[in-house]
Amino acid sequence: MAGGPLSGCRVLELAGLGPGPFAAMTLADLGAEVVRIDRPGGSGLFPGFEHLDILNRGKKSVLLDLKQPDAVRAVLDMAARADVLIEGYRPGVAERLGLGPEDCLARNPRLVYGRMTGWGQDGPMAQLAGHDIGYVALTGALHAIGSAGGPPQIPLNLVGDFGGGATYLVIGVLAALREADRTGRGQVVDAAIVDGTAHLLAGTHMLLATGMWQDERGVNLLDGGAPFYAVYETSDGRHMAVGAMEPKFYAELLAVLGLDEDPAAQHDRTRWPRLRERIAEAFAGRTRSEWAQAFSASDACVAPVMSLREAADHPHLKARGTLVEQDGVLQPAPAPRFSATPTALGSPPPVPGRHTAEVLKAWEVQGAEDLLGSGAAVQA
Repeated sequence: MAGGPLSGCRVLELAGLGPGPFAAMTLADLGAEVVRIDRPGGSGLFPGFEHLDILNRGKKSVLLDLKQPDAVRAVLDMAARADVLIEGYRPGVAERLGLGPEDCLARNPRLVYGRMTGWGQDGPMAQLAGHDIGYVALTGALHAIGSAGGPPQIPLNLVGDFGGGATYLVIGVLAALREADRTGRGQVVDAAIVDGTAHLLAGTHMLLATGMWQDERGVNLLDGGAPFYAVYETSDGRHMAVGAMEPKFYAELLAVLGLDEDPAAQHDRTRWPRLRERIAEAFAGRTRSEWAQAFSASDACVAPVMSLREAADHPHLKARGTLVEQDGVLQPAPAPRFSATPTALGSPPPVPGRHTAEVLKAWEVQGAEDLLGSGAAVQA
């Protein structure tokens, strides 16, 4: 069987920004049929560049004016035939539109209703606006990232929006689908970025509890505090990433660098300042390309720091097809990979309303022609 493990699963996405679209894209990558409900005026950050919005790849777009009751009715008709609905509004907005969980589950008791927010559906901050940087700040994740003595460093929006948010929404949706298959009952998945980000810190909290982690930046084993787990500049102004944690890997690091340090003294913190200087001096003596070649067949756990575009040409990523181009747009291939139900890159991102008439017909929405005639639905 081909088409991905979610082939046959129908997902309805109420258009939003960031983690919600990424979660829906991931479900599309896994083989689900994803229909995005766009609204007049657009839903993206970059109007006119919808064809470059990778987060909408593999989806179909229906343009509906949800201010009109007939458009809301159309969404409810579609929810009755969907397996999953995803929305990323502030708490209460979907209810005010007439598309909240009670409205949708009344039409389809098996529906998995996924809600994506930063702060969650309840709590004193639930109604406040927010962005990734604030969510990761509140959980302690931002505090933990950066150099000793320096300010916190922003980890793009990978830790919050896409890691703690979208990824956990996908996990929740898949778990709820399993339950729906088993019992016939759908449910609401409350995916809050603060919850998921805090959950990602489970290992760090474990180290903190054991006393193996200090609650400050740049002084720990995994945050750049250890000289054998850090980033070093090369002679051409590029960088190499070093992760030689285990003793045998550390010994190999020293051997390739040509340093006569005692491998047994790896965790002697009194030696770390001088060790860092020596490792830095060694890396500064050759280019990134030269060091990458030197470590290419090594178990020292050392890798060149590649730019986003350079990564596509790295031999390993190239061999696996980890990054691909579609219509000239560089993007990651679907992940993970499956032996029995392989996935494939979906269709390019559609312009809003590209599939309105097609989907309304296929999903058997009542009065589709009237919707198009009244302007409640728009075909691009």
